[in-house]
This record gives sequence, structure tokens and C-alpha cells, in this order.
Amino acid sequence: MSAASPADLILHNGRILTFDAADRIVDTLAVGGGRILAAGSYEEAAAFAGPSTRILDLGGAAVMPGLVDGHAHMDREGLKRVYPSLEGARSIADIKDRIADLARGKRPGEWIVTMPIGDPPYYWNVPESLAEGRWPTRHDLDAAAPHNPVFIRPIWGFWRHTTPLVTCVNSLALARAGISRDTRSPSAQMEIETDSAGEPTGIFREWELQPIAELLYFRQIPGFSHADRVAAIPAGARAYHAVGTTSIFEEHGAASELIRAYKDAHRAGTLTMRTSLVVSPNWRAIGPVDPDAFLEAFGWALGEPALGDGMLRVAGLFVDIEPTLNNALRAEALPYTGWAGFNYDTAVDRERAKAILLACARNDIRAIAIWPNMIDLLEEVDREIPLAGRRWILGHISTLSPRDIERIARMGLVITTHTNRYVYKEGHLLKGRLPPERHREIVPLRDLIDAGVTVALATDNVPTSLFWPVWQAVSRTSLYSEETVVPDQAITRREALRCATVNGARLSFEEDVKGALAPGMVADLAVLSADPLSVAEARIPEIHALMTMVGGQIVYERPGWTAAEGRPIPV
Repeated sequence: MSAASPADLILHNGRILTFDAADRIVDTLAVGGGRILAAGSYEEAAAFAGPSTRILDLGGAAVMPGLVDGHAHMDREGLKRVYPSLEGARSIADIKDRIADLARGKRPGEWIVTMPIGDPPYYWNVPESLAEGRWPTRHDLDAAAPHNPVFIRPIWGFWRHTTPLVTCVNSLALARAGISRDTRSPSAQMEIETDSAGEPTGIFREWELQPIAELLYFRQIPGFSHADRVAAIPAGARAYHAVGTTSIFEEHGAASELIRAYKDAHRAGTLTMRTSLVVSPNWRAIGPVDPDAFLEAFGWALGEPALGDGMLRVAGLFVDIEPTLNNALRAEALPYTGWAGFNYDTAVDRERAKAILLACARNDIRAIAIWPNMIDLLEEVDREIPLAGRRWILGHISTLSPRDIERIARMGLVITTHTNRYVYKEGHLLKGRLPPERHREIVPLRDLIDAGVTVALATDNVPTSLFWPVWQAVSRTSLYSEETVVPDQAITRREALRCATVNGARLSFEEDVKGALAPGMVADLAVLSADPLSVAEARIPEIHALMTMVGGQIVYERPGWTAAEGRPIPV
């Protein structure tokens, strides 16, 4: 006998990891009206079958709640498709051929802008991967495009977490930027390379993870347009859906141009990723206002519950300290943010940051910060206005002492981790910097969870799959060393997966809505290529989605995969 509201879809014969309160594993789900109607046995789901119910036999495939990425930069994934790629170029001759081909489609004087030299997503081993073993100079690029300014972008340093970042331009580009033998770099971390005669070679090296030269000298290049940013959102979402992600939380903050892009994508019906945005303030534009007056006036827009709907929400304020010269140089380009999507002038001096944080607490605005250097300041605020229960967020943790963890637990902070960087890519460096007795402080997931701290996982965009952080949290593997990075701080697979689902939902106060597969929860789920609880540990990062659903709608199906239509259920 069918229920009053028949299911749109029944998925059966699967291994369904519900992550509900009982942590059940069931074999059947009934989905209707965008929500889970039943999670249990085939017979339980039959009660919701109707004449139009689609029934899919999963053939034993694993299913789990859609993953929640706590620091995604999803738009950035879509922006990687805006400029022509140099992927596969193995020599300067190859690069010149690509540039010459692009020049044939341009009018004289038009800019030629490309993606970085090397192969995505990391762009490893450049320029060593080129036959010449060097970067192309302005003379190389002049030969390929004598009548057009050429700008070969540097990588966004957080893709690889190594420096320098390198930009290559030709003579016309140097002239447009006003750079000559007399130009001196305003930053100790940026080199304008010159030849033996003192003339610029067209090569810029930056010992920073975020480019400076592009935003300081080359603001006239065709940057990312509003249309580019709007189109990047569904393009980026497809990449994340392909690995089972159904929600993102942008804790690093979103600048106005990115918030507008998300709103326009949502308005156009192209936003398929549940998105929670944190505001990245442009303090330069705001000016020297009193934080209490300013945040009291705008508390209605920044406070909880968030403004928006089930697909797009905006709430919270990103707060940072320790402003730098290099960020001030980048901020010259604002309101344009380039790859970042966040404002470069968010950091303020410590005294002003405390005033902002206190104003946030008084006006029920959630503060979001990254880096452990914020803990002392948050504790000062907590002494005046208790933070417990507010779920303020601290992300990008690298090392935390036992005292740090105690304070985090007492203040009720929610933690997001960046294991791609601080375990996988830089864990060996952190071990080298700390004495052995402090190694346990490196991304201390075990100690955080044992202390009762809510921990969520994040990708920071590269790679896009949250199964990499899940694997890193479990295996503590290093990219550069055969030694594991403090294996005592490993957590179990179930714990890691819960961090990527249930705890991810807590970032946006939506744990009663998503993060688990239980009746009444939204039908955000992923059918997976392998069971993350039983697949060989080394293969966890390879897991991908066969099908991903958001609100009961299929937003991704892997090419070539189809579930068998199941047997009909009598109604």
C-alpha cells in the first residue's frame, strides 16, 4: 500500500551509509519531494512506491550523504577554464607555437593571456619539465607574438604550496605596465628579473603563495569578468559533484564580486551546489568606521540565521590580523580580486580586530578566522563575551598545542582542517621545525575529536575531492616522505567521513537538514565507485561518484554508468 506522498525514486540493493544518529548501514532509500522518505529495508521503502516511482538497483554500490567541503573555493575551479591552457607544452618552442596560434586570432595590440606553464592541477616540475630547462623570456614571446602583449599567468600558489610563482610576459606587456630597467620591486618577495645588461627579461618571481605582479603592474590585462565568474560556478560545481560533494562552506570569505556572481547563478537556475558564503570585508572601501556602529547597522544581513534559502546562504564575517605590505599591494586592484574571490585587505591591526570581534559578538554575527594565531585574540573576546554556543570557526589549522585544544573546546569553536597542505604536503616540514616532543601538535585530529571539538574537513580546491582529506586524516601520509605524519593523530574512517558530512553541516547550522540520510533530511547523496569503509586505504583518494543528487535531483552521473531499473514493487 503506497503512502500519501509517493516516492519519486527508490534506491535499493546498496550499501547505504546513513550517518544517522544510530550510524546505521541500510540497503534501501526512498526519496520524494527532495527529501528522504525512508532509510531501511526494501519492504519499508515499498510503502512509499507509487505508479510513477522510479526504482534503481544499485548492484551493491555504496551510498553516503553528500559531502560538505568546509573551505572549497569552488568558483576557482570553474575559472581555470577561462584562459587558454598550456598543458602538455614540453619546450619553449611548444609554448611559442601555442602563443603564435593565439596571436593569429587577435587584432594587433590585443592581450594574449594564458594559464600557467605546466600541467594542472599542481603544475609540478616547471621549468625543469621544459626541454630548455628555463622559463621563456620576453624575447621568446616577442618572436611568437610581436604585435600583441603576452601575459602567461603564474599559478595560484595554494595549488602546489611551493614557491616561487613565476609570471612570463613579452616586451609589449612590459611597456604597457611601464616596467623598465629603472623599475624596482616594492616587495622583497617579488623579483623583476633582469639580464646582464640590467634590462628586464619579462620574468617575475614571487616568493609568496598569492601573486602580486598581476594585481600591481598588469591590471590592464583582461581579468575575470562578471560573466566569467557566473559561468564558473556551475562549471566548478560539476567538478565537485563528480566526487560526491553536494555542499560547500566558503569560510575564507567571499568578496562582493563573488557574492554577486553566486546570486546571479542562483537566479539563473544554474546553482546546483548548496552554498554558504561568509562575507569578506573590504575595509579599505568601508573606511575608518566604528565597528560597533557599522556592525550594528548591518547585523541583520550578517547574523544567524543566515539570509537566503536552501541553496544559497550568506552569513558571518571573516576576520584576520597582521596586515602585510604584500596584501596592501594586492589590494590596489580592489574591488577586483583575481583568483582569490576574497578581499586582500581583510587583515587589520590587533586592536581593531578585537573591536570587530567584540562587535560581532554583541550583534550575534558569527566570526570566521583562519590560522592558529587568532586563538589568543578569540580568548580575549571570550573573557568579555562568552563564545560558547556561537560556533565561531577557526580554519587552516597547522599546529595546535594541548592548551590550544583546551581553549578551543571551552570556547566552542568549530575547526576546519587543511590536511592537503599541513599533513600531505607540509607535514614533513612541520616535523622538521618542531622538536620531537611537539610533533603531536601537527594537525592533531585525534586530540581534537577526543576533546569534543567539532571538526570538519576541507579541500581548499586542490584536489577537489574530499576523499583526499578523508584519506589524509586516516593515513597521515606525506607526499615527500615514506614516514607517516604523527600516526597517533589519525582518526578512523567513520570519524573522517562524519567530519565530511554531519560535522560539515554544523558549519552552517544545518545538521537537522543535511549531512545524514534519515527520514525528513534533504536527499543529498552520492552513489560511490567504492565503499570508503572497506576499500584499500591507499585507494580512498580514488573514490568518485557514480551519481550525485542534491535535493532529490540528479546533478551528476558518471559517463558510462547506469543503474539497473529494479523490479516493480506492488502498490
